[in-house]
Amino acid sequence: MEFVKNVPFFSIMLCMISGVTASMLPPKIAKWWTVALAAVVAALNAWLLSYLLSVGESYTYMMGHFPAPWGNELRGGILEALLAVVFSIVLLVSTLGGMQKLEYQVDPHKQNLFCVMLDLVLAAMISMLYTNDLFTGYVFIEIMTLGACVLIMSRQNGRTLVSAMRYMIMSLLGSGLILIAITLTYNLTGHLLMENIQQSFAQLHASGQYEVPITVITGLFFVGLGIKSALFPFHTWLPDAYGYSTPAASSVLSSIVSKAYIFLLMKIFYRVIGMDIIHSSHVMNLLFIFGVAGMILGSLSAIRSHDLRRMNAYSSVAQIGYLYAGIGLGIEAGFVAAIYHMIMHSVAKSSLFIATSGLADASGDSKRFSDLRGAGYRYPAAGICFSVSAMSLVGIPILGGFVSKLYFSQAAFEYGGVHLWVMLSALALSTFLNVLYFMRTVITLYRPPKKGFQPPAFRKDPRTVTALWIMTALNFLVGLLAQPIVMAITRGLRMFA
Repeated sequence: MEFVKNVPFFSIMLCMISGVTASMLPPKIAKWWTVALAAVVAALNAWLLSYLLSVGESYTYMMGHFPAPWGNELRGGILEALLAVVFSIVLLVSTLGGMQKLEYQVDPHKQNLFCVMLDLVLAAMISMLYTNDLFTGYVFIEIMTLGACVLIMSRQNGRTLVSAMRYMIMSLLGSGLILIAITLTYNLTGHLLMENIQQSFAQLHASGQYEVPITVITGLFFVGLGIKSALFPFHTWLPDAYGYSTPAASSVLSSIVSKAYIFLLMKIFYRVIGMDIIHSSHVMNLLFIFGVAGMILGSLSAIRSHDLRRMNAYSSVAQIGYLYAGIGLGIEAGFVAAIYHMIMHSVAKSSLFIATSGLADASGDSKRFSDLRGAGYRYPAAGICFSVSAMSLVGIPILGGFVSKLYFSQAAFEYGGVHLWVMLSALALSTFLNVLYFMRTVITLYRPPKKGFQPPAFRKDPRTVTALWIMTALNFLVGLLAQPIVMAITRGLRMFA
């Protein structure tokens, strides 16, 4: 076996070991240790991605000496490696951009714990991408849940503690539903490895046996992971969790954590239950309906927000709706559009939260729109980064959001029927609403300040400025490199089944 095939296992173990190491390092070194870890993981997975693109086929990696059905396996493919590279880079830049606020928003004695949780979130994310074992996926779902909860409450004030409690309650509800689904799956099939389960489900479906239990299992996975990824109407925990956390935590939670759950749901549909059974259960219609509702209602909630952080948080509800609407079409073009949008949104949303922090610094630590007038001039890097990210999410040509909406439209045309008109109408209305709240904010950033407003003194941290420029460049790259990214997604999806 080529050495490069060890990358998924090495990446997971490196993150776990680094988490232990970060707990023993001084806080300043621990933060840079986490940044270096993300860089190494991104480089390793980029190496694997290059190898997989050249050979054009996926592979399985058996952990330990026990083969199926008792052993544990990882599966390496183009799709998994591509997302691992993107998510690792986003975590790297988010940590770099949030270092300044982390130093005074988090107790110095707990900054190590914050870095440990970032390492564990990265480990859980990589495991959920690569796992070929259903129960291992569940174990790392719980690790992701605990890590995300600590990231939320690391900024200890009344709001974050309440937000963390709400997140924990909703997330544990989702975890419980997923565990019940796994238990029922094991009872029906006697397997935990994904290929073995799919073969058993296919045989049961062909014979007409256990149709109701299989439908229940599908619904439990859908609702459980829908809760954890903040699909409308299960999103009520999201605005406070994203809006009141430290910038680094908000950036990581919005760009990585929710996407890992959605990708795992896609993997379960494709590689555990099987698309034939999924289509026969009509669960895709529910995903489509909830996704379209999220696209519209999330945007309406963002318009009503008077705080920039909460506007960004409600915008995430709308963007998650895009993902589920694309998946809900149930065709390859819809999945491709959803995965590209996942990449675009990970970059743009992390940029928005880090830029928002800088703009607030330039406005007396205020996130209210009335105080943000002129902030784009006072902090040019943050203003440009926010504007570019907002324009990407709106769908301005050249940037990634335009490309993803174009692919969603193409997928809707390919599907046809009522879904076509519903999808196109939702895209048009959601884009209009995006323009209202994002462009209003961009215009506000470059309006003259109110009379009598004295710009507060603030320090532009070089680490944050560097991260802002990197994020701006990444937003452009995702749009300019859309064609090779989509080609890689398409190849990966076809070897995914």
